Amino acid sequence: MTNRIIKIGTRTSKLALWQADYVADLLKKGGLESEIVSIDTKGDQVLDVSISKIGSKGVFTQELEDQLLDGSIDIAVHSAKDMPSSLGEGLELIAFSVREQAQDVLLSSRSDLSLADASKGLVIGTSSTRRIATLKHFYPHVKTVEVRGNLQTRIRKMEEGLCDALLLAYAGVFRMGYVDQVVENLDLDQFIPAVGQGSIAIEASTSLDLELRQAIIEACNDPKTALCLRAERAYLRVLEGGCSIPVFALARLAANQIHLKGGILSLDGQQRIVLELTGPLTEADQLGEALARQVLQAGGKTILEQIKQSPH
Repeated sequence: MTNRIIKIGTRTSKLALWQADYVADLLKKGGLESEIVSIDTKGDQVLDVSISKIGSKGVFTQELEDQLLDGSIDIAVHSAKDMPSSLGEGLELIAFSVREQAQDVLLSSRSDLSLADASKGLVIGTSSTRRIATLKHFYPHVKTVEVRGNLQTRIRKMEEGLCDALLLAYAGVFRMGYVDQVVENLDLDQFIPAVGQGSIAIEASTSLDLELRQAIIEACNDPKTALCLRAERAYLRVLEGGCSIPVFALARLAANQIHLKGGILSLDGQQRIVLELTGPLTEADQLGEALARQVLQAGGKTILEQIKQSPH
């Protein structure tokens, strides 16, 4: 089994390849050899419309999952935040990497920018419904413009004048070496991140050899991050939140407990529900489900229904 070369499936963007290399290094440290297989996904090919219009489920994952199921690859590497709340039959997430800082950041070539400064018109590039709704709620003076593509493409579009700044996850900016262009680290209480933001997820077929599966988990999985993501993903699963719905959650571990904060926003940013729960490490899934039910009861159900009926 240890002689087997593990085939790692990945998207073709520079960030995706960085993540695949990172996983390959973890495997190597665990005594496992691997090779990287690059695969184009629908989300990478269709760049002229927003993700919510392509169809949010599996837009960055479907092609990789097809190859997991037919055995062309052994594992697929994803940004954990891109993973749908429920996976297709025969698929599972077996490991989550140590989480990078989870916050959103403002990236710009202009160092004088601040979201709080309403004195000058600010145009922010983002394709995230969560980020757009959060901006509308806290910073209604800010305008947004749709920007898709990999990080390098987005930065080029910004420099060509499409927008003044980009609103991005710190993790991707850090991994691609653009931290020197970060002009603002955004408040985690305002910009609560997407579920899984900052972690790399490893997906496999449930038919993967059990000994190999265990060896991959031992080499790649960070148990503390995995606990947090179990809580966050359970929350997302109950809310059935895809890329097109502004739901968010962030779990932290403290004093042998999981602290989970999550919520939902209306698309226009007018309504924002945020609740928190704390529970034992052994009940990560139950904690996520309980918080989601509380959010739904607090008005989240109405917001969800409005979003599903809107022509966004």
